Amino acid sequence: TIFSLSMWILGTSLAAVSGAVTATSSRGFYATLDKPRWAPPARLFGPAWTVLYIVMAIAAWRIWNAYGFTDARGELTLYGIQLVLNAAWNWFFFVKRNGLASTIEVSLLLTSVIATMVAFWQRDAVAGALFIPYVMWVSFATALTVSVWRRNPKLL
Repeated sequence: TIFSLSMWILGTSLAAVSGAVTATSSRGFYATLDKPRWAPPARLFGPAWTVLYIVMAIAAWRIWNAYGFTDARGELTLYGIQLVLNAAWNWFFFVKRNGLASTIEVSLLLTSVIATMVAFWQRDAVAGALFIPYVMWVSFATALTVSVWRRNPKLL
């Protein structure tokens, strides 16, 4: 139903909100960093993440709608874990400003996103396919995190 889908989008958005609150000074700090030429402008991150959060929520909703919490406990637990890791990256990068911890964290995030995609795909190919853009974005974010850390050893 539209209501339950809305609840999944709202719940997923909490990860976005917590990440944004954690990284209140992120824009200014990000502007000071030496970034590779292939780094997108800061203004693109918000729209990209908004689309990704909506698509992720749709995927999770499809699993929940078809199997419920009880029968899809493993898949939905993985989903929750990757949401927590998603929100945590902002804290390591923008608050702690720790390049090593940010790299480890984003690597764990990527691993959990891939695991969630595979688990979803085994239950619902559409739900799994909806995670492909997210896997691609987090793969890119992983490379960007490493590159920015290496370029800014005194800041991260």
